Amino acid sequence: MTAPTPTILATSGGHRTGGRTMVTFNSLVHHAVELSGAHGRRPRVMYVGTAIGDAEHFTSRMTEAARVAGFDLTPLHLFPMPNLDDVEGAVLDQDVVWVMGGSVANLLAVWRVHGLDRVMRRAWEAGVVLSGVSAGSLCWFQGGATDSFGPELRPVTNTLGFLPYGNGVHYDVDRGRRPLTHRLVADGTLPVAHCTDDGVGLVYRGTELVEAVTEVPGKGAYIVTRDGNAAVEERIEPRRLPAVP
Repeated sequence: MTAPTPTILATSGGHRTGGRTMVTFNSLVHHAVELSGAHGRRPRVMYVGTAIGDAEHFTSRMTEAARVAGFDLTPLHLFPMPNLDDVEGAVLDQDVVWVMGGSVANLLAVWRVHGLDRVMRRAWEAGVVLSGVSAGSLCWFQGGATDSFGPELRPVTNTLGFLPYGNGVHYDVDRGRRPLTHRLVADGTLPVAHCTDDGVGLVYRGTELVEAVTEVPGKGAYIVTRDGNAAVEERIEPRRLPAVP
């Protein structure tokens, strides 16, 4: 079972501290699985940690989170070499690909060296739900604000471009992201930008934004458009997802 149309869930959330584990999958990860249509068996989820250098400790935490959630997790590592013989086959066999946050600039460089950018597009077109948090959101768009190059936020405009929009993540907690996103849209560096507070996700069917969802009450999503030489922001009220015990 795969999603009926190419589907992306781009988020600024998905993880929380667990009761018996360091990390628990929160409602956004569960919603990505729901969007895939997987049922009657354990959902297959691939965890991609390129943006944090395939840190082994976090792969271990995600493996434990998947065990608690009842998912079959396949980690994809690219450091020091791919850990799977058939990367494309493994990606295409998943219900969901969940991409961890970190450095989107490094993620893009490493994925392109290994041809994973092309694999991800084929998976998206085949109905594998592409999802992730922070860098794992930004990578699917045209670009956005990033701290990949240092503490001072800078634009990145060479992301994968599956979705024809800019993207803003951590919109409510990193105070520099909103004004920079506005400047980048106002001066034409970015197209219309879709942005998320922490805990919020955006659901795309094909390239159409169909819904905003949240695992945290009171949070919002935003569309930033250009009006002359200025940026205009519209808030979207997301639908609250069921809480995960």
